[in-house]
Amino acid sequence: MDNSHSSYGKLRYLPILVAMALIAAATFVTSCSEEKLSTEADVKDQASVPTMLTRDVSTLISDSGYTRYRITTPIWLMYEDRADACWKFPEGLQLEKYDNRMKVNASIVCDSATYFSQRRVWRLDGNVRMLNTAGDKFLTQQIFWDQDSRTVYSDSFIHIERSNRIIEGYGFTSNEQMTNYVVNRPSGIFPIPDRNAQNNNGGPASPQSLTPQQPALTPIK
Repeated sequence: MDNSHSSYGKLRYLPILVAMALIAAATFVTSCSEEKLSTEADVKDQASVPTMLTRDVSTLISDSGYTRYRITTPIWLMYEDRADACWKFPEGLQLEKYDNRMKVNASIVCDSATYFSQRRVWRLDGNVRMLNTAGDKFLTQQIFWDQDSRTVYSDSFIHIERSNRIIEGYGFTSNEQMTNYVVNRPSGIFPIPDRNAQNNNGGPASPQSLTPQQPALTPIK
């Protein structure tokens, strides 16, 4: 069943990690297919059945006449009958933030996501890749966002690429904008060599010191 107007009402309350304080004033334009799921009488645990399923979500968020964000996800499941109600995005979630020229200047991509609606906490899992407005790139396997405390945090390994250095470590805390952050247990800080610099043999500078310490992570693109 296609119910764009109903989905519109739900999506305008959808909080996303990198929306950076503008979502409260945003207007949503959505394109998706929504299915209201009925629970069968013979289902013993009705809390395990989603109360709503929405496919192929594509959402533009605008503010002050400009398109600011795009949110896309293949599937959105709502479990409102659970004691700890949540929304699940099992096939991944992507958010892009645009500047006034409609160029992407910040983004988030992850393999899956869960929003715990009563606790107002997001959990992003699997190859979480983030780009902030300063151009810093973040790569980790899991990260949390607590809306009430306005903090982003993780206990996982994190790889950060800045303009002049790479930082790696375990444990991470940040503001919502991902612009003021601390790595709790740094394991390495590597300067990025000048790509035009030449070593003594006349070749390019060696990149060996830039090798991430956790090769299981997908490289940032």
